[in-house]
Amino acid sequence: MSTPLISCVVPVYNAERFIAEALDSIWQQTYRPLEVIVVNDGSSDGTEAVLDQFHDRIVRVSRANGGPAAARNTGLALARGEFIAFLDADDLWHPEKLQRQMVRFDARPELGLSLTFKRQFWEPEMQDEEARLRAECHPIVADHPGFVCQTMLMRRATFDRVGSFNERLRTGEDTEWLSRASACGVVREVLKDVLVFRRMHQNNLSYSRYTPRGVQDQLELVRLRLAQRRSSAP
Repeated sequence: MSTPLISCVVPVYNAERFIAEALDSIWQQTYRPLEVIVVNDGSSDGTEAVLDQFHDRIVRVSRANGGPAAARNTGLALARGEFIAFLDADDLWHPEKLQRQMVRFDARPELGLSLTFKRQFWEPEMQDEEARLRAECHPIVADHPGFVCQTMLMRRATFDRVGSFNERLRTGEDTEWLSRASACGVVREVLKDVLVFRRMHQNNLSYSRYTPRGVQDQLELVRLRLAQRRSSAP
């Protein structure tokens, strides 16, 4: 199996509690070679001090806060790898995530994008919510396909084909990007292995979808999808 470089882009905003563990889960990958690009998206907590401990192991850039899409695009501009992966600063990868996905790229030369299953886990301060969701048999407590950036591994050529993330969106930018990828005919595959672990805590950005800005982003996603359908209609 060939071993091309994978660039791992990690956007981080006020994640001093979790960023070291996230980075460790990258360095525990069985696949090599890797480069790790950390984009500090205007953090105001102790994130910079934590990153100082890893200065010789990461490509590091700081920018004014612009949201996850802008931070990922910044990391992409620096990436040297033939393949690109993303990990959020509060989430974790299974040690064999990248290795298992790269096996699929070797097996399927036409493959442009690999996704995996993901599993939620809750921080202690969220134990009441976890108990409630499990009692309700809520779908979120089950392992499920991860149509999110954290599960993605793709050829750099796929990004060049589809384009960068939509920086107007603070949430749902991965959904919008995947919609464009489908419209471009990108071949994708979902591994049924649970290879991403998504941390649930009080500051999860996903909760912001219920704020006025989050609702605005959801409406923008609908508008973009309708525009895409109109443009592709005969």
